[in-house]
Amino acid sequence: MSKAHAKTSVPALTLGAIGVVYGDIGTSVLYSVKEVFNSGHVAFNVANIYGVLSLFVWTITIIVSLKYISLVLRADNKGEGGLIAMLALASSAVKHRPKLHAVIMTMGIFGTCLFYGDGVITPSISVLSAVEGLTVVSPRLHSVVIPATLTILFILFFVQKFGTKGIGKLFGPVMVLWFLLIAGIGVYHIQHNVEILQAINPIYAYQFVMTNPTLAFIILGAVVLCVTGGEALYADMGHFGKKPIRIAWFSIVMPALLLNYFGQGAFLLANPEGKSNPFFLMIPDAMRIPMVVMATLATVIASQALISGAFSITKQAVQLGFLPRMRIVYTNVKEVGQVYIPAINWGLFIAIAFAVVMFKSSGALAAAYGIAVCTDMLITTILTFFVIRYAWKYPLLLCIAATSLFFVVDFLFWASNLLKLFKGGWFPLLLGGVMFVLMMTWRDGRNLVRIAHTTRQINLKNFLDDLFGSFTNKRLQIALESTQGKLEKLTQDIENAPLENIQELQNQQALLQEKILINQRCQVLFENIKKIKGIAVFMVSEVDIVPVALKQNLKHNKCLHEYNIFVTVNTLESPWVGLSKRSEVTYLGHNCWKVVLNFGFKNDPDVPDSLKHIQQFNFDFDPAKVSYFLSHEAVVASESIKGMALWREKLFAHMHRNAGTAAEFLKLPSNNVVEMGAKVEI
Repeated sequence: MSKAHAKTSVPALTLGAIGVVYGDIGTSVLYSVKEVFNSGHVAFNVANIYGVLSLFVWTITIIVSLKYISLVLRADNKGEGGLIAMLALASSAVKHRPKLHAVIMTMGIFGTCLFYGDGVITPSISVLSAVEGLTVVSPRLHSVVIPATLTILFILFFVQKFGTKGIGKLFGPVMVLWFLLIAGIGVYHIQHNVEILQAINPIYAYQFVMTNPTLAFIILGAVVLCVTGGEALYADMGHFGKKPIRIAWFSIVMPALLLNYFGQGAFLLANPEGKSNPFFLMIPDAMRIPMVVMATLATVIASQALISGAFSITKQAVQLGFLPRMRIVYTNVKEVGQVYIPAINWGLFIAIAFAVVMFKSSGALAAAYGIAVCTDMLITTILTFFVIRYAWKYPLLLCIAATSLFFVVDFLFWASNLLKLFKGGWFPLLLGGVMFVLMMTWRDGRNLVRIAHTTRQINLKNFLDDLFGSFTNKRLQIALESTQGKLEKLTQDIENAPLENIQELQNQQALLQEKILINQRCQVLFENIKKIKGIAVFMVSEVDIVPVALKQNLKHNKCLHEYNIFVTVNTLESPWVGLSKRSEVTYLGHNCWKVVLNFGFKNDPDVPDSLKHIQQFNFDFDPAKVSYFLSHEAVVASESIKGMALWREKLFAHMHRNAGTAAEFLKLPSNNVVEMGAKVEI
């Protein structure tokens, strides 16, 4: 359990987990059974009802209870869960294997991208399936289903900017009431047909599969709908902790889901015509309208949890360098995890509205639903293997035994969902693919910019030594003349040197040439430089290189501050980094310091606050006396420089131009920021 909720009581955390973690899987009862029997593949008879229900029971048991609750929740990254947290664990464990590390990173990022595809389909199918309950109340209301769904979704996304602090407190009680209601309705029908409980016996699932192997494989794509939302158990672990999530599952959520599924089975045995919408048709007439309202509330809550998850994952991806900086609004001053990202919010809404209008029904959306979820589940299983094998150092056979069953089950569900690829499954894959291209382009583009810096820049310590030496004597000119003399002598020595000594002499020659280059540049920059009072903080993308902002400031403003701090922000593959490990400080002489600030991918980078806590400075870090210098780079795509494909370079340049400001992202006071520009070709 993380520090954020260590002092919160387990009952309170359990209630919160029911409201946030289980909204998605809790509303799957609306459409799961309906999609199996509405597919047209399964003959409607007693044996098949028992077989399908047994598949539901054991799918929930194996994937949720055994895989996620029993195994995956153990793979926490300092209390945090989710695909990015597991990716950080797995990739850190195989850093000594570069090829494997690259494969794992690519796989994990692709799985993260698919979350956005799932983030579009889940609110669409959930809210639409709830509003479709109106057609059970009255078929004449069919025409209002799409407009009502779009209206509800628009209101949901519109209120995101106000935060979830107030309505979030209602999530738990509302979802508890929802689970009690669906359990009660299930019990109501079970009592009229108690023998339906025999479907808990896995022999019925086995007989169904053995009798109809091809059919069973085909309908797995619909059966998996009963566990959509299972990833949320792991993703939200950091908010609530393992224990509350497990208590909520075994005490309320799982019993309620199973009772409702058995209730739907009992209802279908007595009312075969109810297969068109068993959930709403099994509800007594007097309760249908209230249950439509409750179902809508439950689906809105499920969608809210996923939207919040999209904000959280985006923030983490930005921290890890896979997405450009975006405007992030903190909606709760006490909870850093409650954020609102306008670009993601309205991008999701537009995609969701498009999905609702394009697919028109929850049945059509069900064809698109599942493939992204199953791919994520499969990736989670694969990453779990690498975590327990390489991070936990468990024996190979034990690791294979622990994950092979889940891999086979996940693979079968994934393969079955591929059959729906051309019926709508392409849609979330397309969305995930677009995000993957954007993330990989941003990562690779940043790497090209970094290479451009490191190949063109000069060493910071040497630069500062020459800079400050130029204030007191003619050291710079003397050093230049001395170095040139050494270089001339060394060149002569190379011509006459034995073959075995040439390589070493050439290395010395390269060092002298770099020194001359530094001195020549410094001569231009340091002419008539004046020292002024105050503190300058230069943000540096790479450690030990001279920032563009410093060179531009010396060249154009001809001044240098009394105290100079060169800060590099480093995001680690860890969710949280405390203040005790936040800074690495090196004194460079001349009242200059090199500072590396370490943040976790869930920390909020706050440079001024972090610098304020550093004790190694020999001056008072007064915020009012600090000027922050940023290097503003104009990235230009170039065919002459070997890098990415030209279209990717142009895409990166466009993303770079439209990225959020570094000052806002790093919490720099806008009135104290100075930006100095330069062009970078990639």
